Amino acid sequence: MGAEGFEPSCLLRPQGLSPLCLPFHHAPIGAVWHAGAGHARYPRQVLAVLCALGSSLLYALASVLQHRGATDQPDDQSLKVGLLVRLAHHPAWLLGLACDVGGYVLQFVALGHGALVVVQPLLVCGLLFALPIGAAWAGRRLTRIDWIGAVLVCAGLGVFLAVASPAAGRNDTGSRSWAVLLIAIAAVGGLLTLLSRGPDHRRRAVLLAAAAGVIYGGAAALTKTSSHLLDHGLLSVVTHWQPYVLVVYGATGMLLAQSAFQAGALDFSLPTMTVLDPIVSIVIGAGLFHETIAAHPEDVALETVSLVVMSAGVWLLARYEAERSHPGPARA
Repeated sequence: MGAEGFEPSCLLRPQGLSPLCLPFHHAPIGAVWHAGAGHARYPRQVLAVLCALGSSLLYALASVLQHRGATDQPDDQSLKVGLLVRLAHHPAWLLGLACDVGGYVLQFVALGHGALVVVQPLLVCGLLFALPIGAAWAGRRLTRIDWIGAVLVCAGLGVFLAVASPAAGRNDTGSRSWAVLLIAIAAVGGLLTLLSRGPDHRRRAVLLAAAAGVIYGGAAALTKTSSHLLDHGLLSVVTHWQPYVLVVYGATGMLLAQSAFQAGALDFSLPTMTVLDPIVSIVIGAGLFHETIAAHPEDVALETVSLVVMSAGVWLLARYEAERSHPGPARA
C-alpha cells in the first residue's frame, strides 16, 4: 500500500466484532480477569482508559486496511454476506481483521473495568493516532486544519469527561429493559438500512454508517455485560444469552460498516459512524446501566456542547482528509 492509498479518515473506527478467546491458564477465570483490579498500581479506571486508547489505535489500523479492500468490491455485493466472503480473500482486509480482533480484546477488557460513558468516547481517539501516522506515511506535515480538528476533538472529549465525572453503574439490566433496548436498536438500524437504498452513493454511505454506529452502540452494551460474566467462569458465559446476541449484533455491524465503506463517500460515512457509536453508548450507559453523570442543567448543557465540539472535530478532520485523499467526485 503506497502513500497515495493511505486514508487517515478511514481510521475512525467505532468498535470491533470478533469473538473473544483469552488464555487464562489455570487460575479461576474471575480471579484472573480482575487480577490487580484492586491493586494500588492498577486502579480499574486507569486500566480501562489505557485499554480503550490501545483499542482505538488498533481499530484505526484495522479501518484503513479494511476500507481499501471494501472499496474494490462491486456495488451489487452491498449488504450481502458474500461481501464478507469476498473480502476474506483480500490480504490487507485480513490483516485489518487481525487488528480488529486485537482492538476488540482491549475494548472487552476496558468495558470489564470501566463505564460505557468513559470507554466508548475514548475510542474516538483513533483519529488522533491517525494524524501523525498518516502524515508520516504520506510524507507531509500536519496542516492547520489537522491541528484545529485535533484540538476540537481533545477539548470536547476532555471537557465531557471532566464535567460528566462518570461513575460506574451496574453490569447488567433487567430482561424487559434488554428487550426494549435491543428491539429499538434493531428497528432504528433496520429503518436506516432501508432508507439507504437508492442510486445516491453518498446518501447510502451516510445512512449505512449511521445504522452501523447505532448497532455498535448496542454491541458495546452487550460486550460490557458479557465481560462481567467471566467473573463467574466460562460456564456462565455460555449459559447466558448476551454473548450469542453480541455475535449477531457484531456480525451485522461489520456487514453494515463494510457496506458503508464500499459506497465510497468517506467524508460523511466515517464521521457519522464514529460519532453515533459513543453517543448511543452514553445514552445506554446512563439510562440502562445507571452509570451516573453530572445531571445539573448547567452540567448537561456543557456535556452537550462538548459532545458537539468533539463531533465537529471528528467531522472536520475526516472531511478534510477525504477531500485531500480523493479530490474527485464521489463514486456514482
